[in-house]
Amino acid sequence: MNVEKGYVEAPIPAGIDLKEEILKLKKEKNAVIMAHFYQRDEIQELADYIGDSLALAQLAQKVEAPVIVLCGVHFMGETAKILCPEKTVIVPDLNAGCSLSDSCPAPEFEAFIKEHPGHTVISYANTSAAVKALTDVIVTSGNAKQIVDSFPEDEKLIFGPDRNLGNYINSITGREMVVWDGYCEVHEKFSIEKIIELKQQYPGAKVLVHPECPKPIRLIADKIGSTKALLDFAVQDDCKQFIVATESGILYEMKRRCPEKEFIPAPPDDAGCACNECAYMKLITLEKLYNSLKYLAPAIEVDEETRVKAVRPIERMLDISTKLGLIK
Repeated sequence: MNVEKGYVEAPIPAGIDLKEEILKLKKEKNAVIMAHFYQRDEIQELADYIGDSLALAQLAQKVEAPVIVLCGVHFMGETAKILCPEKTVIVPDLNAGCSLSDSCPAPEFEAFIKEHPGHTVISYANTSAAVKALTDVIVTSGNAKQIVDSFPEDEKLIFGPDRNLGNYINSITGREMVVWDGYCEVHEKFSIEKIIELKQQYPGAKVLVHPECPKPIRLIADKIGSTKALLDFAVQDDCKQFIVATESGILYEMKRRCPEKEFIPAPPDDAGCACNECAYMKLITLEKLYNSLKYLAPAIEVDEETRVKAVRPIERMLDISTKLGLIK
């Protein structure tokens, strides 16, 4: 077994049914598979739990299994390990990073905080453990508004790292949070022109937009919300066609939940590309999932000093969210 490349390199027997063997290994290792909505269809199909970052954080604490195989990006695995240090947390490919998290290096963010003394620091979940350790409370796209609203109106706030989400929250709360200038490469590159063309092609379709998208995209939205909020809206709304401006992996669950409806992925600026995918999310394959379960590697590690500092803002998020009725 070799994990030097960030994932297990080991031969896989020829001719085996990978899906069947993954399910066998999961039972043998007493593991649960968690997958983010942006994962490949075949990964979501095998997962015990599918959700956004808030749901996965919650589930990590609730499941009794000693092994969590988290099919998502690196910071999600870190969050699970921070909350559950006694469990083995596996991410099948440690190269599954996050452009948004990478846009906020901890040393630079720490300097930014020092430049704004007296501010409460709110960080998006899409950050490293080191950034979480510098933070007062974590938020997700699903609870950011409510958590920001929970602070006194005159409290000085820093929001990082996503500028689009931070500015959106400012616009709907009337706040003037100091916003770090980071962004998600996937949500940043949606094409407003191509979405308008799709609207002309599908005049009855509603546009679903993630708040990590830039303002021009948000302005044409029928619904702005977290991945889970967009999914719930699609399920509950009477409309039969939706143009979806977030990572295209969510279409698997939308189609599964609403087979009678049509979901059209909003395209990026890239010429000839019909949908917008996160290359990091797509790094996890059935082969890597199989080997990660077989060898219980590569495991996420967070040093104890960082973990102790980082767990507090995550637990504060969960506590506030529970008190506000956002989670149960």
